[in-house]
Amino acid sequence: MSETHCRFATIAVVDTNGLLRGQKVRGADIPGLLEHGPGMSPVQLALDPTDEIMDMPGVTDDSADFHDTALAIDPSSLRHIPFERDEDSPLYLAQFTGEAADFCPRAVLRRVLARAGAMGLIPKVGIELEFTLFDETPRSLAAKGYDGLDTATVHPSHDLILYQAAQAEFYSEVADICGPLGIGLGKMHEEIGGGFMEACIAATSALEAAEQAALFKNFIRVLAMRRGQTVCFMPRWSEAADSQSAHIHISLSDADETPLFWETAAPGRMSEAFRHFIGGLQRHLPAMMLLFAPTVNSWRRFAEGTFAPPAFSWGIENRTTAFRVVGHGPRSLRVENRLPCSDANPYLVTAATLAAGLAGIEERVEPSEATPGNGYLPGAAIGPVLPGGMAAAIDSLRGSAFAADWLSPRFVETFTATRDHQLRQFAGKDLIDERRRFFELG
Repeated sequence: MSETHCRFATIAVVDTNGLLRGQKVRGADIPGLLEHGPGMSPVQLALDPTDEIMDMPGVTDDSADFHDTALAIDPSSLRHIPFERDEDSPLYLAQFTGEAADFCPRAVLRRVLARAGAMGLIPKVGIELEFTLFDETPRSLAAKGYDGLDTATVHPSHDLILYQAAQAEFYSEVADICGPLGIGLGKMHEEIGGGFMEACIAATSALEAAEQAALFKNFIRVLAMRRGQTVCFMPRWSEAADSQSAHIHISLSDADETPLFWETAAPGRMSEAFRHFIGGLQRHLPAMMLLFAPTVNSWRRFAEGTFAPPAFSWGIENRTTAFRVVGHGPRSLRVENRLPCSDANPYLVTAATLAAGLAGIEERVEPSEATPGNGYLPGAAIGPVLPGGMAAAIDSLRGSAFAADWLSPRFVETFTATRDHQLRQFAGKDLIDERRRFFELG
């Protein structure tokens, strides 16, 4: 069925938290909407999970009139929602235009990619997503007060085929939904914890990888809900559980598709451009850590024994560092940023990582020495230390001229304002309170 002759289509944006927000529209209206765009209020970008309206200057303050702003629909983003009838299944992704584009996550990433293009560089990106599957429904979660929850499996089970085979129906249904959604599911496996799993988005263009990661996070939740289960992306849903992350893998090529990170005769096969990219990550990402750890729950992840990096360190095939150099050939050599939490917005994670690395190439920043051995040991990690908590991360981003330049001053202003509001809201509250807001939607 032609998309313009469907009964309904869904037009959606990805909000600040990575949630899809939009509406169904008549198929007959699609041609006009592709040309002129539907309207949506920028307040959507000020909402926390469960629709808490956060402070956002110029959007939710005393000047707010809750007006609509035109969206720009990307026709190339068309895919299909797997649970809908064929005539209702088309899904288009869009982004805000005008002033709201300055703090729209998709538009932020596209601006960074435009700068990469001006440098003659083409990023390739893959994203790993960790989550936990629960034998709970929204009603059972509420009835239990978000406590005493049942994971889909009981024991930690990294790569355990026994649990994978026992849950074969779930694995198959995940693969089934990825087809119509245009998600390149590279692999999926059991992780270290009851119900704990990981899914990997295969390497593709940067915008497409972020798009696919956002779609996966939204629609695996839908799948679980339809099965009477719940998927949770909280970085630390329990102090007794391991932390959950969203690692991003990045490589660069030139316009002729020549890989730029590989140099056969260099130490570690790392080219000068690759060294400078990592140097840029170390120099500039400390100010943008808030994008990788955007909620109060995110900061519970950075505790001893949770496989979370303690510093902006790097190493070759070293999973105890923030930036792991991995790959064994010109087209596979890449850097894995292991800092992002599972609740981070894929557009913003990709934008921040690319911005820092590209600036490193422009500025010819040499990285620190590589961290050898176990970088989790006290004093072992070589590189800048992490911010002391969410408040420090907010201050760092708010004061960053680099972030204002690459992401936009308005983005920095609005994002820090919403995070500051969230931090104040949760002062004196506990993990159960965090679950009430973030468990199903965070």
